[in-house]
Amino acid sequence: MQTSERISIFDIFKIGVGPSSSHTLGPWRAALQFLESIKKGKGLHAVTQVRVLLYGSLAKTGHGHGTDVAVMLGLCGEDPVTFDVNKIDPTILSLHTHKRMLLGGVQEIEFRPGEDIEFLMTESLPHHPNALTFLCTFNDGDSIAETYYSIGGGFVEKEGAANDAAAATELYFPIDNAQDLMHWCIKTGLSISEIVMENEIAWRSEDQTRAGILQIWHTMQECIYRGCHKEGKLPGGLDVSRRAAPLNKRLLKGKNYSNYTEWQQAIREGGHNFQYILDWVSCFALAVNEENASFSRVVTAPTNGAAGVIPAVLHYFVTFCDGDSEEKIIQFLLCASEIGSIFKKGATISAAMGGCQAEIGVSSAMAAAALTECLGGSVRQCLMASEIAMEHHLGLTCDPVAGLVQVPCIERNTMGAIKAITAAQLALQSNPYNARVSLDAVVKTMWETALDMNTKYKETADGGLAINIPLGLSEC
Repeated sequence: MQTSERISIFDIFKIGVGPSSSHTLGPWRAALQFLESIKKGKGLHAVTQVRVLLYGSLAKTGHGHGTDVAVMLGLCGEDPVTFDVNKIDPTILSLHTHKRMLLGGVQEIEFRPGEDIEFLMTESLPHHPNALTFLCTFNDGDSIAETYYSIGGGFVEKEGAANDAAAATELYFPIDNAQDLMHWCIKTGLSISEIVMENEIAWRSEDQTRAGILQIWHTMQECIYRGCHKEGKLPGGLDVSRRAAPLNKRLLKGKNYSNYTEWQQAIREGGHNFQYILDWVSCFALAVNEENASFSRVVTAPTNGAAGVIPAVLHYFVTFCDGDSEEKIIQFLLCASEIGSIFKKGATISAAMGGCQAEIGVSSAMAAAALTECLGGSVRQCLMASEIAMEHHLGLTCDPVAGLVQVPCIERNTMGAIKAITAAQLALQSNPYNARVSLDAVVKTMWETALDMNTKYKETADGGLAINIPLGLSEC
């Protein structure tokens, strides 16, 4: 599955709301795109009714992933980047109670969530498992239907619409695969992160890019800190307890710190033995994905289900490897984004298409390459680290219990982070010229594995742990 799509770092890293980039953020963005389409036509004031049809994986695990919630917030015109997550519950409760919606914030229509959002469990559209159709009726009696596909990582495609803008963008160094990336790095003598920064200039200035990357990092930091200090149960009915906060408390011997800076400094001063660092990497990853499972603010990296891997590895680098500088952080995220782009172009970052290898596997590969570069590795060693990380995620299934991004998703982020660090260390201690497996070969293998994988292991909750864990839940 090779494409010539041009992908920016801000396509790979998006600020949004959990728990799923493909089932929450994507449908939310699709609803916003639908509103824009209506505005360009008859206008929102002409709308009398809107209905939504959810297909395939969006239908089967939509309740657990909050797809209906995301669609309603999108239809209300709310922005997933800036919307106050504390207002999600009251906003949705009001819609259910009053059966009225202010479409796009301007046009009041009748909207009955239980009837106007339909989960078509047995139907799927051929282009992609994550499909949703908006049915709209106007005051002159006309009606339209528009179908959108949430293709992973918050990316959305409208049926019948050509995606020419990104493909037409002229980059200094066009890259479709790892071989292209290696070619440009060798020809120019630039690192992976430097190549990416040069390409980003096609979209915006370097100063704007740097500011945007630091905003991404600050959002990740806030998410980690918040998750490490919030106790209780996760929503959804699985009765899953948060573990990051109790682990944080044990590691810091019960001491509390009033702000992020003091907290991070206390972690740094706590030691550098292997078990201590290992516990913190797990804690960082748990914190992010527990926040993600709670409809909190996270960054797709490259997806929400795998949102904890890259922040955990980057926070490990910043805290324990003297990486606490803006230059190093920007370098890390630039490098990671290019690896994510290569996987999206050559395979998929959608669990509904490729299982969890497409989420945790890709995020681990991204983090491994980025950590390797930041620790002084060569371009070949970066690609080797990425290959190692993905090679040991091949075939990983997506089998969310009760359709929630909790079991086994949260723990998998800790595993992906640890594998990324291990892969980086292996690559740094190896001669990359002796590598028998290339990154492009692993990308190709991952895609072939995705095609061979049974559908029930692709985010449908129809197989694996999802059917072997006793729930005792009436809603599941």
